Amino acid sequence: MNAIAVTDLRKTYPGGVEAVRGLSFHVERGEVFALLGPNGAGKSTTVRILTTLSAPTSGAAVVAGFDVVRAAHEVRRHIGYVAQSSGVDLTATGRENLMLQGRLFRLPAAALRSRVAELLELFQLTGASERPALTYSGGMKRRLDVAMGLIHRPEVLFLDEPTTGLDPESRSVMWKEVRRLAREGLTLLLTTHYLEEADQLAHRLAIIDGGRIVAEGTPDELKGRLRGDGLDRPSLDDVYLHATGHAYHPDGAAPPLR
Repeated sequence: MNAIAVTDLRKTYPGGVEAVRGLSFHVERGEVFALLGPNGAGKSTTVRILTTLSAPTSGAAVVAGFDVVRAAHEVRRHIGYVAQSSGVDLTATGRENLMLQGRLFRLPAAALRSRVAELLELFQLTGASERPALTYSGGMKRRLDVAMGLIHRPEVLFLDEPTTGLDPESRSVMWKEVRRLAREGLTLLLTTHYLEEADQLAHRLAIIDGGRIVAEGTPDELKGRLRGDGLDRPSLDDVYLHATGHAYHPDGAAPPLR
């Protein structure tokens, strides 16, 4: 059974704005799947639907075996979600943030204390666990965000642009954590507008443009298709350009080529 199955998913906002236009894809259990595209492509809207924070206009989505509309409560019990904006309470310590998150999932007290200690150690936050989160660096806060998303041992973890705004060193640390989670068998869906991030982390990826999937496959498969078209050593940048007709920009903006 797939961890995520999306069929003809659509989202239209008031005023007729079509953010998602018939997406269909699946994510296998234990896979890292990336949604790649410029700002406004529909990545975050798709994640909001899959995490039950927004209802689709039409289509279907099943996450961890549960329909996101008919069984939203069950979906929430089985997933972790790390949004673009941090969910960390800056006035609380790292430990207090994790404890509160665990209580929201009604974890038993003894199990929660053990899980918090485990996550603090895994994300290299033990030494800072009693400090208010407002004293943390950007990378530390982001690691705490991910730890909070894992407190209840979810089956699927959603990471919405997890490294945006991080310096290169912090981004490297986050990549290391994502790889470790994948090795442990967790299913991860991440959105990003960093091509290198998708190339390094994703088993498979889908490039979204204008609310539609314009390319899908493993990074090597996508680059291989261009190689077959005569390009000598294609990069994921070349794949992106070929699929969207847009020049890639690292800030996520992708205006049409002139």
